[in-house]
Amino acid sequence: MTDDAPVTQAAPGAGDLPGADQPDLRQLDELLDEIYHGQERLSQADIHRAAVSADLPAELLTRVAALPEGEYAVDEVADLLGGSAG
Repeated sequence: MTDDAPVTQAAPGAGDLPGADQPDLRQLDELLDEIYHGQERLSQADIHRAAVSADLPAELLTRVAALPEGEYAVDEVADLLGGSAG
């Protein structure tokens, strides 16, 4: 007797989808647009405070916290954090 029931399994490479492990960077881009409005450079501490206040996901907060101390232009911080604001 054979079991003809279909075998259920995940699609091949389902965990390998592009961006599957990446956070939604739109939130980061929106935050950077907002906090850099009228500002040329901001400190890492200011960026981190704004990220915490905006309740960004833990992955993005970790990225911001890992920035070295200093001041950043929006394009510099976007490049470092993986966003596209500018």
